[in-house]
Amino acid sequence: MSDYQPISCANYDHFEIAILHGQCLRVTWHDEQALVHVEILRPRDLQTRNGAEFLLADTRTGQRIELRLDKIVQAQPLGSPG
Repeated sequence: MSDYQPISCANYDHFEIAILHGQCLRVTWHDEQALVHVEILRPRDLQTRNGAEFLLADTRTGQRIELRLDKIVQAQPLGSPG
């Protein structure tokens, strides 16, 4: 059984809109060791698997990362697409 805690539909919609518009986000999240990360990401896709939802995104250096949505504390839009 997964310990995933579903996020609100409104928050999920914000990720979808950022993906559709190619908008970068300043994302704050906790990793598996409970360390806090803050990074500017370009969201690419949302996936559901094994009972959890994930954001697939690119970092500024082009690294593809995957974040479980319930580990994201904040995602702030950054201006227009770049």
